[in-house]
Amino acid sequence: MEPILLVEDKAELRAMLRKALERAGYSIEEAADGNSAIRKVRERRYLVVLSDLKLPGNSGIEVLREAQKVESTLPVILMTAYGSVEEAVTAMKEGAFDFIQKPVDLDHLKLLIERGAKQQELLRENILLRGEYSARYGFPRIVGEHPSMQDASQMVQRVAATDSTVLLLGESGTGKELFARAVHHLSPRAAQPFVALNCAAIPEGLVENELFGHERGAYTGAGARKLGKLELAHRGTLFLDEIGELPLAIQSKLLRVLEEKRFERVGGTQAIDANVRILTATNKNLQEAVAAKTFREDLYFRISAVPITVPPLRERGEDVLLLAEHFLERFRQEFRKPGLRLNQGTKARLRSYPWPGNVRELQNAIERAAILSNGDEIDERALQLPAAKPSAEQLPGGMLDETFAWEGPLEEVSQRAVAHVERFKIENALRESKWNKTRAAEKLGVSYKTLLSKIRSLGLEN
Repeated sequence: MEPILLVEDKAELRAMLRKALERAGYSIEEAADGNSAIRKVRERRYLVVLSDLKLPGNSGIEVLREAQKVESTLPVILMTAYGSVEEAVTAMKEGAFDFIQKPVDLDHLKLLIERGAKQQELLRENILLRGEYSARYGFPRIVGEHPSMQDASQMVQRVAATDSTVLLLGESGTGKELFARAVHHLSPRAAQPFVALNCAAIPEGLVENELFGHERGAYTGAGARKLGKLELAHRGTLFLDEIGELPLAIQSKLLRVLEEKRFERVGGTQAIDANVRILTATNKNLQEAVAAKTFREDLYFRISAVPITVPPLRERGEDVLLLAEHFLERFRQEFRKPGLRLNQGTKARLRSYPWPGNVRELQNAIERAAILSNGDEIDERALQLPAAKPSAEQLPGGMLDETFAWEGPLEEVSQRAVAHVERFKIENALRESKWNKTRAAEKLGVSYKTLLSKIRSLGLEN
């Protein structure tokens, strides 16, 4: 827990308040004047600032203003003599959490501090909620009956009770963040924040700032202290998605956090304790990245204490239909279409499609189909999935390449395929006949006139 900053110029009162608050379980730092209080507020993080209104140097109002600049969520409680209530009310209008009159009622003071600390915690949670969509998830539900999913789910349950680092492996869209949230919700840290940072979504120059935060004046435009994701996740869980994209310089700093449980903000010198569990995920082969010197080997060993592989959707069999029904139930409610259902053709299409975008692509397809369907039955066409393409082994050698367009009705695709094959056969016959059309027609088993017509229609005159 962060300490309370106690600002009081009278040594006897300061000592009495310190002893009372320490007996109540709080850690205390002292300042005897406004100038030193402002310096301390700039240097580190506090639970609450408890300050006298009248101080040598800068006043309690100036301490309040500086605290708000440095950290907007920091509660400031002002102590005031009987005759200064009007000034205290003015301070409340400027953002003070509350004020208490001297002589100080210790029970009332402890209650104010408790309320102030709780308010700061709620405000920090609100900062997280503005940047995430975690409220939409609730408790993470992992849908799947395939043995590979059952194995991964059992691993989550076993590791959740520990504080070990976890490395989630799998393709994009498989649901690695959902597994990370499950680890957090099943852990002793479940009541504390879950903070996610996508390392691939932030420009390289801003990653350090997002992760560690910065001090006021750390760079041009840094007008106030900013809490980084590590501090926002205090006592909770930090999830670093796409950790393979983390710059090497930041990898070194993250390694120090894992080893020493401490870090500094950008532009700061004060070491801050990091009581955070770190979970990571990647769709890269980190061992190959280590060999290529783009990822630190020592960091890899630290984050991969417990690796969990999330399988791709195409390897999960009937889970695709379970997930489709799961998403459809959500969209039935969201779009007020309670009768929506998948017909047999749609189910067959869902099973046969390879899902390169995995669960994320499936969710988007079901949402799109729910929106576009006019009646209660979702037709295969409403999914709007790309046409299925045969594998290289299924194609006749050299006949149709990977760029061939398979979309469209059967007759249209067949005509394209015929034209493609005819071009291939005619070009080969002409080359083998050294562009003698008579001999080429004989090779192809067609009349000279038919060959000329085909050459014109296919644009092979030249």
